[in-house]
Amino acid sequence: MPALAAASSVATQMIWLPDRRRTARDGDPFVRPETETRFMVVEATAVAARDLPANPAAVRRLAVVVFDGVSLGVMSFALGVFDLAVHYGAMPDVEIRLVAGEPDTIMRGASLSYPVPYDLAAIRSADLIIVPNWRDPAELPPPAVLEALRVAHAAGARLAGLCSGAFVLAAAGVLDDRPATTHWALADVLATMYPKIRVRASELYIDDGDVLTSGGGAAGMDLGIHLIRTLYGAAVANRLARAMVVPPHRPGGQAQFVDSLVAEPDDEDDPVAEAMRWALGHLDAILPIDVLARRAGMSRRNFDRRFRQITGTAPATWLTHQRVLRAQHLLESSRLPVDEVARRCGFSSAAALRPHFRRHVGIAPLAYRQSFGTAS
Repeated sequence: MPALAAASSVATQMIWLPDRRRTARDGDPFVRPETETRFMVVEATAVAARDLPANPAAVRRLAVVVFDGVSLGVMSFALGVFDLAVHYGAMPDVEIRLVAGEPDTIMRGASLSYPVPYDLAAIRSADLIIVPNWRDPAELPPPAVLEALRVAHAAGARLAGLCSGAFVLAAAGVLDDRPATTHWALADVLATMYPKIRVRASELYIDDGDVLTSGGGAAGMDLGIHLIRTLYGAAVANRLARAMVVPPHRPGGQAQFVDSLVAEPDDEDDPVAEAMRWALGHLDAILPIDVLARRAGMSRRNFDRRFRQITGTAPATWLTHQRVLRAQHLLESSRLPVDEVARRCGFSSAAALRPHFRRHVGIAPLAYRQSFGTAS
């Protein structure tokens, strides 16, 4: 059967959920319009095993490696997508095992304690191994789990490191000379500790074939839906995303979630620092770099050299970044039209702002406002 046809071969599984308050509504993709009163009928994705395309990368055994003290909240990002996929029938015949990355591992959260049932031997037969987090990047993970991951990877298993779990894969050496991401707040740490890794801090997730990584939090769910899309097709992944009430693919990357503050120079006596502070108060104006150099009482050449010493970047690059940061603040906190936001940040129009905003933040200004705007 062609893969596209198989991905479209979606059966309907009827799951009865007690709900005495709701009645079915026309247009609800998961509730039949004729169903009401005591029960609602959820129409969930169900793919029969016989309908799946032949896929050498198909997952039959999924192992999630956890370490002592991991919170149930963290585990929800690692397990949520796959557990719901199994529940709704989107991943038939898949066995999910929680594997202890060290002896006596217990998951905790919400006054609950849950011993992890499997040891590292369960990794040997896994097709996909997920490491959702690691407690401290400065601490080397247990040698036994690193060796188990290396052996499983060499035997053909795919590895996925979510959030700080990327540090475990890095310590195992499987990320060397590969692109990878992690939580945006840990990206610089990962790059410093493991210089062979090509760290891409702005990405929500990276699929490098047999090794995958994701950013923090919900980016792990993005990676989960991506994996289901690659294994079972877009139709299955999209239907599952609708059941979960999440987008099947989020635009932009982690840059839009970084809490970027305008860093003001703290050396009051430095003329370049004074020129930078003055520029921050005049971001709505045209600011040629020559003007800033004169403000500092320096030649353009000396100003550029001193500026790079302070900031590590060129004056024009720094200035554009500050304008974009100001635009982010205005988009979050005001209802000003995007054109007006652009003008207040030194851009001639929304069209002029847009490419710079996309480059720094990862999405368009309007999309950013829709996600993060707080003005009523």
